[in-house]
Amino acid sequence: MLPSANSLPARLRRTLLAGLIAAAVVFPVSAATTPDVPAPAAARFAEGTSASERYAANLADLGEAARMAADAGRVERAAKLRAMTAGGTARFLSFDGHGTGRAVEVLGDLATADRIAVLVPGSDTTLDTYQRFRAGALALQQRLQAEHPRSAVVAWLGYDTPGTVSTTVLTTARADDGARKLAPFLAELQRLSGSGARQSLLCHSYGSVVCARTETGPQVTDMALYGSPGTGADTAGELPTAARVWAGRGGDDWIADVPHTRIAGIGFGVDPVDPAFGARSFAAGTGGHSDYLRRGTTSLDSLARIVLGTTAPTEASHA
Repeated sequence: MLPSANSLPARLRRTLLAGLIAAAVVFPVSAATTPDVPAPAAARFAEGTSASERYAANLADLGEAARMAADAGRVERAAKLRAMTAGGTARFLSFDGHGTGRAVEVLGDLATADRIAVLVPGSDTTLDTYQRFRAGALALQQRLQAEHPRSAVVAWLGYDTPGTVSTTVLTTARADDGARKLAPFLAELQRLSGSGARQSLLCHSYGSVVCARTETGPQVTDMALYGSPGTGADTAGELPTAARVWAGRGGDDWIADVPHTRIAGIGFGVDPVDPAFGARSFAAGTGGHSDYLRRGTTSLDSLARIVLGTTAPTEASHA
């Protein structure tokens, strides 16, 4: 029997009610005022297609999508798409310019990398906000390269992220869909990368829900959850992975105030930084929810060391 609304903790009632009301108002308005954007059909690749062939095809599609958006009067989207090409040097394993969009970009050389970080973003990450996501990926790649040249970062916007103010951000539905796409991508990434390359999943905010629901192979050695609202699981041992599971939260991250409760499919349960969850702890510094991959931060350094396998013993000791 489900608990009645009056039996829920007061703060949880307020949080859920505010989210649902805001979603009821905001979501229909945003849907009505954000029409679909014309774009070429997303490229499909035969098994065995090389990374370089994918890069060339997707870069061409990205340019065509920018042209089509401009012709349709979507000037801002066109400008954002042109910025994504990085002057013709960007490397995308996949790209789809329809709607809010999807894109998977590689920073570094997959063929020679033996350490690969896959970034999985949270809510409101779209083609229109892509440069913010890419900036974190670039900061991480530069930090990794400084210590280990044979490294690469994959910015994986491979699912439809929920809106921060929407009903979809309160449940695991988008995460389940994302997990079904992420699992085969990780297997394909292993084929495209150097022999024996080690993968790490770095999962921000709602992206941590995606990662926690993704079945991973032995090539995924580490999974870091940061800025996480929870995963839908009670313990790290319940996640469908043999990877080491890490959790960290910045001192000024508002996600700490989100009730870590799961009732009738709403919410995500146990806080991953709670020792009861069983994740390894990493230092995340004093930053806010969007600061984890900022240059010069404690959190960026910690995440880089997780990818490189050089994490300090004092951080791992909380497992």
